[in-house]
Amino acid sequence: MGFLDILLGRTKAVAPDLDQLFGLPSAALTLQAAAGFTPTGTGAVCFASVEGGAFAQAHQEVQELLDADAERTGPPVEVSRDEYGYSWLVSRREPDDLPALVSDLHAVNSALEGSGFGPQLLCSVAGFQDTGQRRLGLVYLYKRGTFYPLCIRPDQHKRDNALELQVAALLEGDLRIEKDKTRWFPLWDAPGLTD
Repeated sequence: MGFLDILLGRTKAVAPDLDQLFGLPSAALTLQAAAGFTPTGTGAVCFASVEGGAFAQAHQEVQELLDADAERTGPPVEVSRDEYGYSWLVSRREPDDLPALVSDLHAVNSALEGSGFGPQLLCSVAGFQDTGQRRLGLVYLYKRGTFYPLCIRPDQHKRDNALELQVAALLEGDLRIEKDKTRWFPLWDAPGLTD
């Protein structure tokens, strides 16, 4: 950061650090022990929609990369689009195989980044639920290199802010938690939180 940046109050952008995703399995242990949340086995990568041959080629490479996993059942990734026009690449694993799901999320992000689609990447989400069927997502913000918890109340378009703050405090030792709470965006229809 230069002298003018300091004077003008500009901050340097944080470089994406996809290896932060590998902190999710230890965070899951903390989350289960302290709050009773377990993985759902669903995770997703969200990005600004892209059309054309270059993205089709990148998506094909992701499919081939994840197809190479002999333990996978079903499609390697599903593609969906939300009501806001964002695309989601969704991976489903057995709920007790969070490390494989994290590897999928990392591979999808890396493949899209390596194909030049890094600026379109927004976030990744890993889903969790408790015995009361409350859903919780741990959201990784690609451009910030940080996480935040997102808990959406069942059958409502409302968040459980108290639970989000509780989970953030629980996971500070496991994940790099986003300090700026204005960046804790609601992802109402995120895969893993609604299905």
